Amino acid sequence: MSVARSVLTVLRSQAQDPARLLSTASAQLGKKVGVMSSFGAESALLLAFVAEADPDMPVLFLETGKHFPETLAYRAELARFLGLKNVIDVRPAQAEVQERDPTGELWAFDPDACCRLRKVEPLDLATLPYEVLVTGRKRSQASTRAALPVVEEKEDGAIRLNPLALWEAEDITREMARRGLPPHPLVAEGYLSIGCAPCTRPVGQTADPRAGRWAGLAKTECGIHTAS
Repeated sequence: MSVARSVLTVLRSQAQDPARLLSTASAQLGKKVGVMSSFGAESALLLAFVAEADPDMPVLFLETGKHFPETLAYRAELARFLGLKNVIDVRPAQAEVQERDPTGELWAFDPDACCRLRKVEPLDLATLPYEVLVTGRKRSQASTRAALPVVEEKEDGAIRLNPLALWEAEDITREMARRGLPPHPLVAEGYLSIGCAPCTRPVGQTADPRAGRWAGLAKTECGIHTAS
């Protein structure tokens, strides 16, 4: 592990304060910290904390080529609104897309392979420079995340910070409103967890927010957060 235990101890002591946690991570680790963001339904709050801590912090957005147009417009709007200065679009290699998904329909018959091609593999390369990655995951999102810690040590020694891990959806909605953060335009249409357009459905305001992701399949994660 390249992150000192003393640094992890300090970060854990600030688990209840997302802005302070991110400010400390930036001060202690500098450009070794990267943020992963989908610019989805609840992304604005985490990115507001990022902008408050360090607007130059790299923010990685997986440009899969399958996003809703509304997500791409929101990505640009939110970055401008918050003053984020270093949003990086991470794309799959065009040669790999041509070879493995020439018709663009891989998602329909092998969604796991599509996620590997368009998300997992590009992100693996893009995150090589970073010792710590920040995510917007929360315990309340899914049963697979019920024990998610704020400061997470993965089996391979990788470190991820999940500043909003302990936040409930109502708390996030309330804080976004208090800060006047613009919502993702698809939230009003019942999309409470927003991924690629072919694999995302609206669920309404009372369902499990992630029920619309890969609806009808046993799949619950794209894979970028499950590798050890």
